[in-house]
Amino acid sequence: MSSRAKSVFLLGCLTAALASGPGLRAEVKVGDLFPALSPAELGDGTIPKTTGDVVLVDFWASWCAPCKASFPAYARIQADYAAKGLVIVAVSVDERFADYAGFIRRLSPPFATVRDLDQKFVSQVSVPTMPTSYLLGRDGRVRFIHVGFRGAETERAIRGELDRLLAE
Repeated sequence: MSSRAKSVFLLGCLTAALASGPGLRAEVKVGDLFPALSPAELGDGTIPKTTGDVVLVDFWASWCAPCKASFPAYARIQADYAAKGLVIVAVSVDERFADYAGFIRRLSPPFATVRDLDQKFVSQVSVPTMPTSYLLGRDGRVRFIHVGFRGAETERAIRGELDRLLAE
């Protein structure tokens, strides 16, 4: 991770810590309406239609070891749940396009990937660490948050949550 990217990430964490002050956005939490996935901020990649779907938004970076481990799990989840109404959007915070593109080329994810061009979206959401995933109900509200990725434990939890959300 470059020093600029680390600075932006740390600034985002500081902003989240100070969010109780007037005029600052608080950390997105369970029950909140998730911010719109904007093509202006997420310029590399294609943002799929998500209206009315259950959506998993995952924040990741090419330098993050747990992120590398999460992509195969999300590929399995995509295969099992896409036809039932799940959309996965993986948002990279990589500063350099080459880092983002190399990661995508190596892992070939079967779900949408986009790059947060100036780390504005990750700051808006106040993502605490890489990776962090937000599971949204059909109404666009955050229903579950997973900070970090703990292999089979996280995959089982997400599958159980998806079963409940998709049955609603």
